[in-house]
Order: sequence, then C-alpha cells, then structure tokens
Amino acid sequence: MKTSSFIEESEQYLLHTYNRYPIVIEKGEGVYLYDSSGKKYLDFASGIGVYAFGYHYKDYDDFLKGQIDKIMHTSNLFYHEHTRDAAKAFIDASGMDRVFFTNSGAEAIEGALKAAKKYAYTKKGKNSYEIVAMEHSFHGRTLGALSVTGNSKYREPFEPLIPGVKFAELNNIESVKNVISERTCAVILEPVQGEGGVYPADVNFLKELKKVCGEKEILLIFDEIQCGMGRTGDLFAFQGYGIMPDILVSAKALGGGVPVGAFAMTAGVAEHSLAAGDHGSTYGGNPFVCAAVKKVFDIFEKDNIVEHVREISSYLEKKLDELVAVYDCITVRRGTGCIQALEFTRDVAPIIIEAQKKGLIIISAGPKVLRFLPPLVITKEHVDEMLFVLKQILNK
Repeated sequence: MKTSSFIEESEQYLLHTYNRYPIVIEKGEGVYLYDSSGKKYLDFASGIGVYAFGYHYKDYDDFLKGQIDKIMHTSNLFYHEHTRDAAKAFIDASGMDRVFFTNSGAEAIEGALKAAKKYAYTKKGKNSYEIVAMEHSFHGRTLGALSVTGNSKYREPFEPLIPGVKFAELNNIESVKNVISERTCAVILEPVQGEGGVYPADVNFLKELKKVCGEKEILLIFDEIQCGMGRTGDLFAFQGYGIMPDILVSAKALGGGVPVGAFAMTAGVAEHSLAAGDHGSTYGGNPFVCAAVKKVFDIFEKDNIVEHVREISSYLEKKLDELVAVYDCITVRRGTGCIQALEFTRDVAPIIIEAQKKGLIIISAGPKVLRFLPPLVITKEHVDEMLFVLKQILNK
C-alpha cells in the first residue's frame, strides 16, 4: 500500500490528537529508523527520549524475549522476581527508599502528586494542599499532570483542573517564595525543562529551593521523565546537582522502549503518605516491564553508558556552539548532556520537514526551538552526520 493511502486509512480510525509526519516507520536498527519504502533516517529524537540504547540492543532484546516465553503479566496481588529486582535497581541507583511502577510518565506524576497530598494531609491536615509548579513546565496530559503544567494553552480547554496550583519562574527563587503559603504541600519541577524549551535549572536556585522546602516542611518533587536515566551525564539529573528530592519521577528511557514509569520517595515520605488501598495499577510493575527496567539498569552499568554520554555530549555541545557562532538565525544553545536545544529567530517547522527529506529526524521544543534527544549510544560520526544535514538546510 502507498504511504499516502496508508496514512489516509489510518486517519479514518485513529483519534486525531497528533499531527503526525507523513512517514510510516517499519523498523529500527542501531540509531537509525527505516520507513516502509526502505528509506533510512538518523534518529536524533529516540522516540522522544525513550530509546537510550537505540534500536535492537542485543542484550536488551534477548533478555525480554526470554521473559515473553515465561510470563508477561501477573496482578499486583503476587510477588515476582523481576519486580523485586527492578525495584532494588531503581532504589540502589537513585538513593530513594520506596518505588511504585506505573505505565507512563503522566501516571507517575499523578502518583507523585497523590503521595505529596497524602503526606501533607497526614502531617498537617486537610488545609495543606497547594502545589507550586514552574512556568513553561510540562508534566503530562492527564488531568493532574496537566494541572501542574506551566503552559496555559494546554490547561485552559480542560479547566477547572486541580485547585490550589500556583506557578513560579524557574531559576527565580523569589518568585517561588512569593507564591508559597502555609497551605503549600509540594513544589514540582523538571531539573531540565524539556518540552518547554530545554531550560536547565541553576544549581544555586535548586539549593535555595531545597532549603526553603526543608524549613517549611514542603516536599520537593523532581520530574525526570525526560531528563533522567543518563541523559544529562548522570544517571539521574539531580545527582549532577547534588540535591536530593523527596519524590522522584521517572519514565521514558527507564524501560528502554517498553512503556513504564515510576515514582519513588524517601522513607520519611513513604511512612506518612500512600498506604494499602491508596493507590494501584493493574499493569504497573508487571514481570515484563520490570524485566526491561532491570535490564536497562544492568546495561547502564555494564556498558558504561553514563561515561559515554559525558564524552559524546562535550563533542555535541562544541559542534552546536559552532553553529550558533556561524548562523545568525540561531540565537543560543541550551542544554546539558544529550538533551540539547538550538533557539532560532524563526519557526523551525520547515527545518524539521526538510531534515526528514534528507534522512534526519529532529524535533522541536516550541515554535522556534530545535531539540536534540539522540540515543545515548551515538558516536562522533553520528553527530557529524547530523551536522552535515543541518548545515545543508541552514545554508539555503
């Protein structure tokens, strides 16, 4: 079937919540995708930060094939080896004390918000329910996650949302202090904002925020759905800052391609928040997804993925900085590790479309921002290949 016919038929059945590109993906191999006509694309989006190891990483594939032959799902009424192992791996790597596995990042945000509200209810009573979130943030599209997403165009069609959410400015501690009250139970933020334009938090801002939260017994929630799992050059972004959250949210690369999320917390939060019957998930933490999580942590350690990110990201940053210096249409580079952005003076949509025609997949983070989220296993040769295509486009 022709691509155009396939797309037209797909649109007859799918709810149109995505403006998809006119490409029908058939398979992936390494850091490349292939469409139904056999055309090859260098993937600098990695499924929006999901495929940390690229496509068909043999150790990962073989392990999951073995689990399929055993069992894929049991309910949470029973224990399973991989659920235990995945939980232990997450706790050992993050320094948190308890973890709950979900099906997605948005669902993990929902659980984190519930945990924070229950903690405040237990410790302070029902009047401590307000949450402070950051402007330009993005936490997901479920109602709770949407409530703390700092972009009004996403929120307004679905209001009223969760009450008591206030927004402050990332890296402006005074703006946070101005909206905190005796009713505040939590502050939520991304250590590196992704969808909002790739804005890293300043270390001094986070240190002061941690101090304020500690003084007022307010929980600090870090959303590392996009910026976690090695992408910044540390396994978790907060580790690079040296600032421990009270609740940590993870997803995307956590499963290496399998849909899974997680929220974890310190022992103190766990003791006073969610108890039996407060939260649940039929599929969350099942043997198959937890086998994936376990293997992802194994690969990160065995294959020194974080060390590789530190090495390749310095080269990627250098090359992107060179583009900023040469092309007047680019105003700045932002980011850390393998989550990078270039801000332009114009709409980047035509650049993305032209890149696809030339066999390169890149995505945006706002109308004028190109976002780079490659698989963490890219090499200098892949960076050079991406730059060759991008320069061809910019030179026009």
